[in-house]
Amino acid sequence: MERSGGFVGEDATQVIDAVRPARKRGRWARVLIFAVVTGLVIAGGATAATALYISSVERGIEKVDAFTEVPEESRPVKEEVAADALNLLLLGSDSRDPENTSGSRSDTIIVVHLPADRSGAQLISIPRDTWVHVPRSPDGRNGDTDAKINSAYAWGGVPLMVQTVEDFTKVRMDHVVLVDFGGFQQIVDALGGIDIEVEQDFTSIHDPFREFTEGTMHMDGATALDYARQRYQFPDGDFARIRHQQQVIKAILDRAASGGMLSSPAAVNDFVKATADAVSVDRTMSILDLATQMRNVRGGNLTFLTTPTTGTGRVGDESVVFADPEAATALYDAVRTDSVPDILAAAQK
Repeated sequence: MERSGGFVGEDATQVIDAVRPARKRGRWARVLIFAVVTGLVIAGGATAATALYISSVERGIEKVDAFTEVPEESRPVKEEVAADALNLLLLGSDSRDPENTSGSRSDTIIVVHLPADRSGAQLISIPRDTWVHVPRSPDGRNGDTDAKINSAYAWGGVPLMVQTVEDFTKVRMDHVVLVDFGGFQQIVDALGGIDIEVEQDFTSIHDPFREFTEGTMHMDGATALDYARQRYQFPDGDFARIRHQQQVIKAILDRAASGGMLSSPAAVNDFVKATADAVSVDRTMSILDLATQMRNVRGGNLTFLTTPTTGTGRVGDESVVFADPEAATALYDAVRTDSVPDILAAAQK
């Protein structure tokens, strides 16, 4: 099997299902942390009271050591032209998903790029089944082999995931955010629910087997979470779930930004309590600083993308996704140089 620049060649197996995700698709779009911090800033207008609430979130959030065990010699060098840009690695899991049997593997892997002018954010998801080279784990017991990218988390925790993503993308990560997306149900309820445009009638495969009807539906937290998990009723399977998850996150942001939903201390307090337990960050990250930098971000200037792929196939008994080396390299080169037009152009090819 050939490997070059972090990509694994298609000759590992026959590609059996050519899949080119549509532009602006992201995986568990999964920017729940953005809903948290920007929702607070949007609704509170970056007031002193809002800052105090965000500070209280900061104190309650677990800090993880994301970088100490990542060999510095293995890490990409940040381009001078992109010195003021910020790249976050967002790792998510849905521990409450009835289908979750992956243990400690990360279900969601997103590279979040905040350009230097902070005019928006580009969120590039890496499918969890992407076949890549996983470096040796810090304890030397696992890795240094080709595997699904989410194996890195099970084998070496956050540090090995950082090293694997950096090896794959050649983009240096500034911070890491970990989110348990199962906990976002309370966030939706704290906002009074969200409105979602449902694409077709279908029935949930999970108890209590909710009915979803085509058109605009107002959803509470439990219903929205259930909606975001559905895929088997749709011909494009997991990509349908991706669309649903994007819809939910954008709706959270839009709801937080509208009608003073979080303008009262009590509402903000509910929002804080609903999110603090679901989020962990690296030791050097300040939620308040991030929220301040993202004060202009809205649902309308978040762009959801997916790492370009050539399709899916099998390696042994595993179903995997193959990244498109040329297109993915162009996309992540644009991220490295903070060229937003090139990021969008690369993703649309």
